[in-house]
Amino acid sequence: MSDLRATAHRVMAEEGFAPELPPDAEAQAEHTTAWQNRPGAALRDLRSLLWSSIDNPESRDLDQIEYAEQLANGDIRVLVGIADVDALVPAGSPIDAHAQVNATSVYTGVVTFPMLPDQLSSDLTSLIANADRPAIVVEFVVAQDGSLRSSNVQRALVRNHAKLDYESVGAWLEGHALPDSVHALPGLEAQLRLQDEATERLRELRLRNGALDLETIEARVVMDDDRVSDLRVLHKNRARYLIESLMIAANGVLARLLEDSGRASIQRIVRTPERWPRIVELAASLGERLPATPDSRALARFLARQEQADALHFPDLSLAVVKLLGAGEYTLVPPGGEPAGHFGLAMADYTHATAPNRRYADIIIQRLVKALLAHAPAPYTEDQLAALAAHCTDRDQSAKKVERRMRKYAAVAIMRDRIGGVFEAIVTGASPKGTYVRLLAPPVEGRVMRGEQGMDVGDRVRVRLIGASEVTGFIDFARA
Repeated sequence: MSDLRATAHRVMAEEGFAPELPPDAEAQAEHTTAWQNRPGAALRDLRSLLWSSIDNPESRDLDQIEYAEQLANGDIRVLVGIADVDALVPAGSPIDAHAQVNATSVYTGVVTFPMLPDQLSSDLTSLIANADRPAIVVEFVVAQDGSLRSSNVQRALVRNHAKLDYESVGAWLEGHALPDSVHALPGLEAQLRLQDEATERLRELRLRNGALDLETIEARVVMDDDRVSDLRVLHKNRARYLIESLMIAANGVLARLLEDSGRASIQRIVRTPERWPRIVELAASLGERLPATPDSRALARFLARQEQADALHFPDLSLAVVKLLGAGEYTLVPPGGEPAGHFGLAMADYTHATAPNRRYADIIIQRLVKALLAHAPAPYTEDQLAALAAHCTDRDQSAKKVERRMRKYAAVAIMRDRIGGVFEAIVTGASPKGTYVRLLAPPVEGRVMRGEQGMDVGDRVRVRLIGASEVTGFIDFARA
């Protein structure tokens, strides 16, 4: 375990991250105390609402909480509270400077490198249970057809009354036992049912508009007594869909608020895919026909049919489509500018604002919104926003590289005694730089060193393990 921890620090540094908190940021963190509501602070007191959070069981960097209420006409009013990280992390402070350098928390499975000092992200700036916290509250009304009738953004004082987890809440929403954590708080069961109903309305409208419902593979390192024992795949459930849908809606509201204000901002975009012809080929190999030009609605309908026909292998198809769509990026939206939109979500206006404890782009949006609400000058120039957007994109991509590399080292630990074994796999990357596959079980990734000719993203192949290096983390296969 200690060797893997040392490897994680090395990989972070190689990818341009600062794995350790600098001394001046440490000193600031040590002297940071709990936020106190100052006299005259324009915060609405919403602590009495039945707020709750849903996250991974071990998570303490809680960025958002949710609340919903039924309106007389059948609409559902939803409130999403987002941790006001900026309240304790002033722009230009040592902690802010370190956060800007890394721009994201990095989760390696072996060790986590938080963007903010742990005493902030896991406590003072986290929406932990039974603690008063300042928040940016995004409110929207969901009509019965899934459209948003109205929206509002305000600063408020909030209190998380229940820290819930994805697995137990998801299982309950899918028909299993009511979690003790929900049963213990009167009214919470009905509250979550209402949030789930709002989620279904939002999600169904997004799907009708062409949003892609993808079930991608996310392998998680499993440790047993400081030893890597497995790579486990996390699957979506109704609780994950609930949070995803509410966060997408909240991010859309904030993106439109800034766009309508006539001020510059940054948005999260996924461009129209350049490799659409390969997506068309992939569909054709499954007996489906897609139009020659990119069409998110047609792709969404194709994916829905495939999930219905073959749910077991749908994550593999999703992974191939994600690779072919291309990576998301942050970009400047100047005043009056036309945003490029998010192809995968079928949204014209979308930003990242709901995870400020772990993404620097979200802190930037938070500061832009707070300045707008206070009728204060924008805290960033257009040139600064453009540079920050490019930097956040770079760090986001580098964080994914760190996480992939560390999954490789973890995979080596569980595969080094299986040299010569043959496995079913899916091609996840194919370029002049190399051809890469992911095994179906365990979900290990590696490069095909022999017999890779003719392979392309999305192909199902059989490969033989021919190498697993503890030094480089490389896992090598040959076509079987």
